[in-house]
Amino acid sequence: MTFTSSELAERTLERRAVEAAIWGIPAVNYDAMYQAMVRDAKGGFNQLVYWSRPSDWKNQTLTPNTDALYVMAFTNTKEVGPMVLEIPPADEGTIVGTVMDCWQIALEDVGPAGVDKGKGGKYLTLPPAYRGIAPPEYIVLPSSNYEGYALLRSIPKSESEADIAKAVAYLKRIRLYPLWAAGNPPQTNFVDVKDVVFDANIPYDQHFFEALDRIVQMEPWLDRDRVMIDMLKSIGIEKGKPFAPDAKTADILQAAVQEAHQWLTARYESAYEPFYSGAHWFFPADPEMADAVAASFKSSNTYPIDSRGTTYYYAFSSVKHMGAGQYYLFVTRDKSGHVLNGGKSYRLSVPPKVPVRQYWSATVYDFATHTLLRDLDRASRSSLTQGLKTNAEGSTDIYFGPKPPAGKQSNWIPTRPGARFEVLFRLYGPEKAVFDKTWRLPDIEEIAADQVQQAA
Repeated sequence: MTFTSSELAERTLERRAVEAAIWGIPAVNYDAMYQAMVRDAKGGFNQLVYWSRPSDWKNQTLTPNTDALYVMAFTNTKEVGPMVLEIPPADEGTIVGTVMDCWQIALEDVGPAGVDKGKGGKYLTLPPAYRGIAPPEYIVLPSSNYEGYALLRSIPKSESEADIAKAVAYLKRIRLYPLWAAGNPPQTNFVDVKDVVFDANIPYDQHFFEALDRIVQMEPWLDRDRVMIDMLKSIGIEKGKPFAPDAKTADILQAAVQEAHQWLTARYESAYEPFYSGAHWFFPADPEMADAVAASFKSSNTYPIDSRGTTYYYAFSSVKHMGAGQYYLFVTRDKSGHVLNGGKSYRLSVPPKVPVRQYWSATVYDFATHTLLRDLDRASRSSLTQGLKTNAEGSTDIYFGPKPPAGKQSNWIPTRPGARFEVLFRLYGPEKAVFDKTWRLPDIEEIAADQVQQAA
């Protein structure tokens, strides 16, 4: 088969755009959250956006935790220099989370599972190639990028108004300020988005490449990514030049990013080994990706772009020390291997004595977007849920479906007919029995229609 020169140019453009999309997803995912900070929260760099109550569907980040209070600190060291993030000691509350660069690579974890070990600490993020001397009392985090963010969670002891208020008061002890102002830090600016639709969906259209261009223009090239310089130039993204594709190029780019999206969806469903033999739960990251994050992607022998793209296609944030503070199990299919269907009803029987020091939760997401199902009044049930019913031997049945089984409203999570969904089971403060699998989470089972009646 032979092609004309124009056909070859178009084919090359599309191929390179597909690969650029897979490579660029972590940064575009980050940019989508920062743009939501600016557009929806009316905030900006070196401020904190937070939710003063557990998130509902209005938090349209990817697979958010609806049982914790989120805090996100977006930083930019290009103009102000090193930035200080003060984490309070774990006395009247607990903060868990991670400081990352704009590629969402963990610089370090904070809180009881982080470097400060719950004693609190001053985390100092340095700009690229910083040559100053950091004071010894700081936990120093050199970064290869100017932009970054910290994803933090304040953990309430229960869902009671009093405990949520305490968790909010505790998170407001976090401080964020430039190092040059450390002698007299300015007041930290907190932006509450509890009632805001914080829309951080990844844009799988031309806007994807506009976001990628913003990162390329702002950030220095990393040695590991220099192979992408010419690749991006061929699709119209070049440092120091405006990104202005013509109509035909824009159409090709949109087709390419949609192809990348389809490829990532297919890979997401096939890339991960079952966590338990013969079951469908999986840990949503492969060992190569976890090792790369722990080493800040600095290994000279591995660069798992496909794994990284798959991870940030459905989630945000990385963890420096996976399993120390939290662990996750995902499932997209029931015990019989069928996809989870929002029009059917299911039960998850959580065995007794879940091996966690803090809490466990099960959360439902839209499979198509990996965000919370819009306009539904709840998305999760957890060991913190008020009124959650347990069985006599200590197990807990969680129900999923468009209607709750009679008498099971407190243990039910709604789904939407006509749409696939997925479930993320979180374990905060996981213990040994999680990892050696002596405690086992069973698969989700479909419930026959005649067993489901709308609660009175």
